[in-house]
Order: sequence, then structure tokens, then C-alpha cells
Amino acid sequence: MSRPVRRVNKRMRHWILPAVLAVAAAGLSFGPPAGADSDRSGLPEAIDAVLGDPRMEGGAASVVVADAASGDLLYQHLPSGRLMPASNTKLLTSAAAMELLGPGHRFTTDVLSDGARRGNVLHGDLYLRGTGDPTTLAKDYDGLAAKIADSGIRRVSGRLVADDTRFDARRIGDTWGGDDESSYYAAQISALSVAPDTDYDTGTVIVEVSPGAKAGARPRVTVTPETDYVDIDLRAATVAAGGADTVAVERQHGKNVITVSGTVPVGGDTTKEWVTVWEPTGYAAAVFRDALAAHGVKVSGPTSAGKATPRGAERLAAHDSMPVKDLMVPFMKLSNNMHAESLTKAMGYRATGRPGNWEDGIAAIGGYLKTAGVDPGKIRQVDGSGLSRKDNVAAEQYIKLLRSVQAEPWYDDWYRSLPVACAPGKFDGGTLRTRMCGTPAALNVHAKTGSLTGASALSGYVKDKDGRELVFSIILNNYLPSSVKALEDAIVVTLASSTADRAEPVTPRSVRGSEPDGDVECSWRKPARC
Repeated sequence: MSRPVRRVNKRMRHWILPAVLAVAAAGLSFGPPAGADSDRSGLPEAIDAVLGDPRMEGGAASVVVADAASGDLLYQHLPSGRLMPASNTKLLTSAAAMELLGPGHRFTTDVLSDGARRGNVLHGDLYLRGTGDPTTLAKDYDGLAAKIADSGIRRVSGRLVADDTRFDARRIGDTWGGDDESSYYAAQISALSVAPDTDYDTGTVIVEVSPGAKAGARPRVTVTPETDYVDIDLRAATVAAGGADTVAVERQHGKNVITVSGTVPVGGDTTKEWVTVWEPTGYAAAVFRDALAAHGVKVSGPTSAGKATPRGAERLAAHDSMPVKDLMVPFMKLSNNMHAESLTKAMGYRATGRPGNWEDGIAAIGGYLKTAGVDPGKIRQVDGSGLSRKDNVAAEQYIKLLRSVQAEPWYDDWYRSLPVACAPGKFDGGTLRTRMCGTPAALNVHAKTGSLTGASALSGYVKDKDGRELVFSIILNNYLPSSVKALEDAIVVTLASSTADRAEPVTPRSVRGSEPDGDVECSWRKPARC
């Protein structure tokens, strides 16, 4: 994966905002190509015309369209061609999680002790135990601390032990890019972690950098949640009004030192970055320890991690996550990688009883896929999110999954989690909220997006002009332009505009230069640009 520009500041708005507006407005210009043969009415010919766009020269495409009810194939181009699906991998993971964990499954984070209570002193260790919740906020740890204080405990004589043993100690997925280490969409995976806000980007902190009062002053830096677990190495400077805004925020390799460099002009905008932490278990423990102190509970011993809670320990407090059916919304709408990996490891634990790991989780997903008519022997899945470039899936396999899940009792909740074309709001439209506006696909298409360098995908559901529901999967690889999403949109708008006996190719929009959000999911760039 290429390294995305993750910062949006005054300097970048000069090109980002016009580009985003151009992409959204371009949806209004879809129409038959100039000089098109008015008798050319077949859907295969219409989609072939789109795939013939010069942007796909030398590239590879696996595309299948079928009737959602009957399964009748309406179009296929290299249907069994295995390509990198990017975040379309989440379709496999999310469906498996709904089946194997269940829509009502909740992750529990609890506080336990095997020590003896004498007065307001707990003699022994205090255990903070996680089960993989990727949505735990600082306020949730505060709530746990409040319960401990409300029970009358004012001092713990022993240690604070962070029990993250529900998952294994492997933090990073197979072939994830080393240059993405501090990028929040590639955060480390642990059974204990913290999300800084309700986008639930677990394992990250939010760093905000504002200009000082005058040129030469130190910029103001805040961290959310407020924690000493990360240190700020402030190298940035405030410059005169109108000067260059070049602020960069990045965590140093293998450390919890976040370097803030560059310049910010007086009166300039605040730069806001989501940055990963190194070792999220320690992060969760630090936030919880601070919360205990704020509620008047002192832990005398140090913090340790990686030790299992003793059997028979007494539960003192607990916090339950939202159910999986609701977790699906931030997971799928925002294409949250950490949610995918936490669910994958949780499925591995559920299947084997061993600490959750990628191997067991992927095997569990494969077992489910067999029941859904997908052949796991014809795909390669190595992580839950699609961030790995080893993942390989053909469009025909997604068609089988999209049709199969319609019969599941949890289908409505799962379908609700899919991004919706041109639907406003990140938890409605998600990663499709600026796409296909002003076309018959707007508010019609429910589909999962996918983006990596040289890999783009869109798979889901659309109703044609007659109201017939279609399933489609479009996987495009090995192209050279920064984005081919215009081609995906043109294919899907063609489907939405078609009838059972007539279809005309829609001209893909033409955007000069690089389209925004070509290399990564738009929601992986903060503030979200989709």
C-alpha cells in the first residue's frame, strides 16, 4: 500500500475540496457516450464498453452481475479470476461474524481480583481483562473505575495487570506495510485497547496542533484521550500569518513518541491527526489507571501485561460493548480495519478455545463460507480487513456470498451496514456517500468499497429500472491511474438505468489528474473526505 496523505490543512484544501466537489458533481453528467449506437441495447456490450476505458489498459478485471433472486447470470468477465479485493474482504469477515459470533454477541471488558478486601484496601492484584472489544472508549474505562471506587475501594496493594490473553500477541497482519505503522487504519490488534472517539479507531490517539499566539511561539498540542502513554516531541514552529502550513504528525518506529514537525501560521487551522500507539494493551492499562486515580483509587504496584486472570477471581466491574449487529455499522460503513481483525481473532477463539489468532480466525471464516456456497479453496484470505496484498478473491465468489446471505435471519442487520450511494452522513452513506449522486444509483446502491494502490473493488446490491434486484461484484487490479472508481460507478449506474431487455453504457466521468481517495478507502483519511 502506498502511504496516503492523512492530514487535511489549509495548504491542502486548495486542491482537496475542489476535487471532492468535482467528483460529487460529476455524478450529474453520466450519460451515453457521444456517438453511441442507439441500437446497442445489451447489458454485456454496455459493461464491456466501460471496461474498455483506457484507464484499464494493461489492467485486470473480474466482474459478475446476476439476478439476486434467481441467480441468473447477466454478465461475467473473468468471473473466476482471483484478484486483490482490498476492503471487499470485509464482506467475507462480516458475514462470518454475524453467523459465528451472532448478531447479539457483545465483547466484555471486566475488572477482577483474587485478593482479600480489608476495609477500603484491596490486598492483591487488580486485573483488567479484555476480550477484544474494538469500541472501548476512555469513558468506558472511566465507568469501570467509578464502579471500583463506588464499591469503597481506595487502595490496591498489588499491581494493575492488563490481561490481553484472549488474543495472541501478534499485533500486525500479514504483509501490512511497514510505512503504515503510525497510520491509524493499520493500528496494532490487542484484546485490550482504546478508541479515541466514536468512529472507534481503536489503538489510536488524536493529536491536534494549533498555532501559537505569535510567530516564533510554540504551537499548542493536545492529545485525546489525555494520557501520558504517548510523549510529544514538538519540533514545529509558529510562523507569521499567511505562511506555509506544513505540520506533520507521526509516531516514531517502535516507540510511543509522536513527532510534531513543520510550520503552522498564526491564525491558521488546527491540524488533527489520528495516530497509532505502540502496544495498545499498555495504552488501555494507562487510561484505566488514570481513571482509577481520578476516582480516588490508588494502585500501589506497577502495571504489567500479558498475564491471565487467575481462575476464581472475583469480578468487581464489567462493561459490555454494543452487540455485533450494531458494531457492523461503524465497521462496514467506515471500512474499519481494526474491527475486522478483532472479529477475526474473536471467531478464532470461539472456534478453538485457543487465544484468538489470524490462522484460526481465517479457518473459521472458511468454514462458514462453505455453508454459504463460497469455495474457500478458490480464494486466499490472510486477514480480516483486506489490508494485506496477499488476499485474492474472484468476483464469482462474492456473487455466491451476496445471494446466500439473503436467506439468513441476520441479513437485514448486515445489509443495513453496507454503504449507500449518495446517502448523507458517514453512518448512512459511509464510503459511498459522495458517489453516484444525481444518478439512478443514488440511494439505490448498497455495496462495499475497496481500495489499495492498484486495486479497487465494489460489490453489493442495486435495483434496475424495473425494480429487479441485482447483485454485482467488480474487482479491478493492476491499473496505473490513481483511481478507477469512475469505472465502477459507470458500471453500477448502467445497472441502475437498465431494464430487463435494454441497457446502454454510461460514460465514466473524466477527472483530470489524480482522483482523491484512489489508493485507500476515503474513510481512512482524516477528516474523512468521502
